[in-house]
Amino acid sequence: MELPTQYNAKEVEDKIYRLWEKSGFFNPDNLPKRHKKPFSMVLPPPNVTGVLHMGSTLMLAIEDTIIRYQRMRGKKTLWIPGTDHASIATETKFLKDKKISRGDYADNRGEFIKLVNEFALQNQGLILKQMRAMGASLDWSRLKYTLDENHNNAVQEAFIKMHEKGIIEMGRGLYTIINWDVKGQTVVNDDEIEYEAGKAKLYTFHYDKNFPISISTTRPETKFGDSAVAVNPKDERYKNLIGKIFDAEFLGKKLIIKIIGDPSVDKNFGTGALGVTPAHSKIDAEMAIRHNLPSHQVINEYGRMTESAGPLVAGKKTAEAREITVNYLREKNLLEKEEIIDQNIPMAQRSGGIIEPIPKRHQFFVKVNKKIPGRNKTLKELMIASVKSGKIKILPKRFEKIYFNWVENLRDWSISRQIWYGHRLPVWAPDPAPSGDELPYVISKTKPAGKEYENYVQLSDTLDTWFSSGLWPFSTLGWPEKTKDLKMYFPNDVLETAYDILFFWVARMILMSQFLLGEIPFKTVYLHGLVRDEQNRKISKSLGNNINPIDMIDQYGADAVRMAMIVGTSVGNDSRVSMEKFKAYRNFATKIWNASRFVLMNLDGYKSGKKPILTKEDKKILKDLNKLSAEATKLMDNFKLYSAAEKVYHYFWHTFCDKIIEENKKRLNSQNEKEKQSAQYLLLKILIINLKLLHPFMPFITEEIYQQLPLKNKKECIMIEEWPTKN
Repeated sequence: MELPTQYNAKEVEDKIYRLWEKSGFFNPDNLPKRHKKPFSMVLPPPNVTGVLHMGSTLMLAIEDTIIRYQRMRGKKTLWIPGTDHASIATETKFLKDKKISRGDYADNRGEFIKLVNEFALQNQGLILKQMRAMGASLDWSRLKYTLDENHNNAVQEAFIKMHEKGIIEMGRGLYTIINWDVKGQTVVNDDEIEYEAGKAKLYTFHYDKNFPISISTTRPETKFGDSAVAVNPKDERYKNLIGKIFDAEFLGKKLIIKIIGDPSVDKNFGTGALGVTPAHSKIDAEMAIRHNLPSHQVINEYGRMTESAGPLVAGKKTAEAREITVNYLREKNLLEKEEIIDQNIPMAQRSGGIIEPIPKRHQFFVKVNKKIPGRNKTLKELMIASVKSGKIKILPKRFEKIYFNWVENLRDWSISRQIWYGHRLPVWAPDPAPSGDELPYVISKTKPAGKEYENYVQLSDTLDTWFSSGLWPFSTLGWPEKTKDLKMYFPNDVLETAYDILFFWVARMILMSQFLLGEIPFKTVYLHGLVRDEQNRKISKSLGNNINPIDMIDQYGADAVRMAMIVGTSVGNDSRVSMEKFKAYRNFATKIWNASRFVLMNLDGYKSGKKPILTKEDKKILKDLNKLSAEATKLMDNFKLYSAAEKVYHYFWHTFCDKIIEENKKRLNSQNEKEKQSAQYLLLKILIINLKLLHPFMPFITEEIYQQLPLKNKKECIMIEEWPTKN
């Protein structure tokens, strides 16, 4: 038996992946009988139009290592693949690629969605092909898409159930302040905002010469919408003014300003007096509800001033209106002070557009602080209890504190989006909609029957992508139907993902699972970090240090890429990659190949299945090998993949190759047949065990070598071999 002189990863990898797919062992239903206890994971669905990047490469390397290890341990392993429709990203990419506007399809929404969906699914093939290139042993027969028919049914069912219990509600008109992405023309949630550090001017001024209090703000253009000035009730400067109402004229706009006392006001910020703008601040809107204040919208969805802002600024962009306002205040000697301060400017994560807090009618929210009827707990309480009880273990543990802090400060979740491509709300209302905040509506998957509903149409809004993604651990298993897969594989055993979506996705899966199934969605959360370069900089196009993982696979082989991603990367910490690291593990693959080739070349006359007499030294070597297997097993069970990989790497290179093979070369050439057989047995035994230990990390080369081994009762693939615990 002889291997080729050199290992050619390009030739081997496609061939081996075809072998795996043909075997059917990615599907747990096809695994041998010894695979009984279920073990399940879902793949965090990448964007359907996305491509493999270094972060998703790390994710695939970790997850495939876990699933291959559990499969070899005899588990009935299910790893479900899928892609995410990624509403905003996909619709934006479609419009850009096709050089069209959504307005071109204003009267034909159905046609538009059909075209975007075709575009998305045509692009899906690329990311799926790249996953295969990484060696991902996903059950492709269960491939899911977050916008397929089954998932759409699950999303609608979830919305209906949550609405029935009063956990989904429509917001309160002008007092419902949302984050409006002016560029993307949609609502975004709090955690979809990035804050850009910058400088801003803090202006201190009076509304007019007769107003008794000066206020401070960085956005004087919003003051056209003020209905009060809030002061701290303990502030001696303003105590005598609380409760009084003043008429003011602000750039030709008449304002009615009430002085209110509210303990939330910081006495030491600015003048200690806050202009209350209920329509353009969530904090001010809450204050307005507490003090029964009117709300006036002065900025619209296009970032321009409304007619109600007054004649001097109506129709102007906010920046222009600010300049006009400040110039007026200067001219009228109303401006007391200007100072430069540090400020975090809110920007939409997806579009990069400026965020304007504005009121929006008929928006739906998940109420996280409302007691669930029949359970007497809020969603927040269920989310906290899931982790605090130990039912869900977050790795590393330090992220539990971050998780608790985020959940405790969670506001109601805004789930309506003003884009077309996505899960449309199962909500029907009259067309045209009546004026005012109240909107009669019906929740239904199909148009409600009856004459009274003839003029009802489905609301145009779609659901936040994270709403549908939140169902992923159980919708992929067939929920809301009570399927065999759901019974066997839920809750999932492990959820592996990046730590930067702990809040976006992980927390919402716990929320949805607890409400809809009364159960945790997974038992262990394994968080990986960011991928950085050798200078510890985040990998990004803008820095010019971007690495294309497919290029790395072509150059160094998938096994080398996988090892480079895992070794030196502990759970929850950022990892560093470099060309040197990829080269190092390509060299290791070469070492594995050459050592295996040497062992197989020296098996002339070897009698497989017959154990020869071993020397005292042979037995010690095998005892040490047992110890290595036990240590690797313990490390893998504790998700210390990086340590297990390093241990096996060092053993193979420095113990097996540098010492054991070298020391046994003489015995292999011995004229004493028994001595030769012992050496052959020993080297083959160590090679087999090491191939098994390395397989979860380096599946392609280990499978290729395994297929050439002269063994009796050899399995169809090494991936269903038994993990070595005792040899």
